Amino acid sequence: MLESLRLRQEHVLCMSTKEVENKDATVKEAIQGGLFRVELDDGTAAVGALSGKMRKFHITILPGDRVKMEFSPHDLTRGRITYRIKI
Repeated sequence: MLESLRLRQEHVLCMSTKEVENKDATVKEAIQGGLFRVELDDGTAAVGALSGKMRKFHITILPGDRVKMEFSPHDLTRGRITYRIKI
């Protein structure tokens, strides 16, 4: 049993704050489950999820909003929306 717990702990992936890439994007559409389809400033498409603090404080994101996102250097197609840029 102890060995199975060790295996579970090894497979947990955590994103270090030092390895995060910050990019600006525009929200194109809201997908079910709190996900958003976004287009980065360089033209690439990605999927973003709201960060915990944005969910906690009920920050509303609508299509057309400009947002700041964090990406892991391992997967630049999925990220976390951390800030809604006010226009």
